[in-house]
Amino acid sequence: MDNLRLYMVTWNVATRHPEEDLAEMLGFGTSGKHKVQERLPDIFAIGLQEVKSQPQNILMDAIFDDPWTNAYRDVLARWDYVKVKTIRLQGLLLSLFCLRKHLLHLRDIETQYTRTGLGGMWGNKGAVTIRLSIYGCSVCLVNCHLTPHDHLLQERIADYNNIIKSQLFRAKETSNIFFHDYVFWIGDMNFRLVDGYSAEEIDHLIRKGELMRLLDKDQLLQVMSSGEAFSELSEQLPTFPPTYKFEFHSSRYDLKRRPSWTDRILYKVNANVYENLTLQAEQVSYRSVEEYVQSDHKPVIGEFIIKVFSDYYERVVEFLPFELWYVDEENSASYTLSGDVQPTLWDWIGVFKDGFTSLDDYLCYVYAARSTVSGNSNCRVKKVDFPDTAVREVGPYRLLYFSHNSGSVLGMSEAFEVCRRDNGQLTQFVCRDSY
Repeated sequence: MDNLRLYMVTWNVATRHPEEDLAEMLGFGTSGKHKVQERLPDIFAIGLQEVKSQPQNILMDAIFDDPWTNAYRDVLARWDYVKVKTIRLQGLLLSLFCLRKHLLHLRDIETQYTRTGLGGMWGNKGAVTIRLSIYGCSVCLVNCHLTPHDHLLQERIADYNNIIKSQLFRAKETSNIFFHDYVFWIGDMNFRLVDGYSAEEIDHLIRKGELMRLLDKDQLLQVMSSGEAFSELSEQLPTFPPTYKFEFHSSRYDLKRRPSWTDRILYKVNANVYENLTLQAEQVSYRSVEEYVQSDHKPVIGEFIIKVFSDYYERVVEFLPFELWYVDEENSASYTLSGDVQPTLWDWIGVFKDGFTSLDDYLCYVYAARSTVSGNSNCRVKKVDFPDTAVREVGPYRLLYFSHNSGSVLGMSEAFEVCRRDNGQLTQFVCRDSY
């Protein structure tokens, strides 16, 4: 089996826009190297809570990526990460990024959400989820924001159980959150400390480094132990101070509220679902990042190494070498389907600039159903035509084949150049017509 490195972030951003450099939070220091290990994480999962969600913000974010997703994307693009998926429910946001080399190994991408605010009618609280398969293993990522306040423990427990019951997925083997091989549950869970210490006493114990005395009062650990909520999951015991509540633009606790570990990262492994194979998730770090001060919460980071299949075969679409493409002209491409690819009417092929940083960045698309059979009718070679509006600039491009059923990329072409024809002649631009 092979190892994949996952990097999890959860942060309640308190309705603020990005103000600070996010590179440090993502493990990239001033040297540009990843801090914890030389090998870059294969996947980043970033869960935010209390993203500004006024009506005008939601409308704009439905058309364009929100400022937070763009800010994280700008950092990760430097290291060849691509945004695979983002799901938003009002102030809840979950984004998944992966190294470009893994794009064709992601399958069956699906999202879900659950509203728990105002008895399930309002999305200011709840959960957003992305599930997928990668190298043959199923992974479910949940980002939640549960009911606040010290005394509303039972409401938090109810939120958790509502999320589990309401979120169902298409694949029968993984129709439930906990049917997945790996589950990572992150977010502002809002569990507090049971009565016993005042805010000032908690602050004093934190300064003395007596975190275990406080963790003995932690509501989340207690309900996990009692089986009332989150008992299916595990957590590495926090060794960092409580992450809430701070004065804005400082690392001093705002003692109008009792400090607590509201921001958590939990996980579950179904280790023995495959014959003669044992799945495993090793947590290599669990920490808060105290340098960030724009919110009243501190971000929390969890890094994991998970086992996936090294020899897992993926069904793929292969693009044939390209003929020259020209700006403002109709162009075409040919591709082949492997025997186990079953195309649907809604599969589509997108035109992307080479170096794209999001699967949402297509410039044009056509439905694969418009493809024609090239040559022998028994052949699996297809030809698809693109309109003259598909590309308007010279430069390198790629084509991606998207499966409607699996919500994933089944094929990606080599980079190819688009040229401009001037009075029947090519402009002085070097073009590569095949690879």
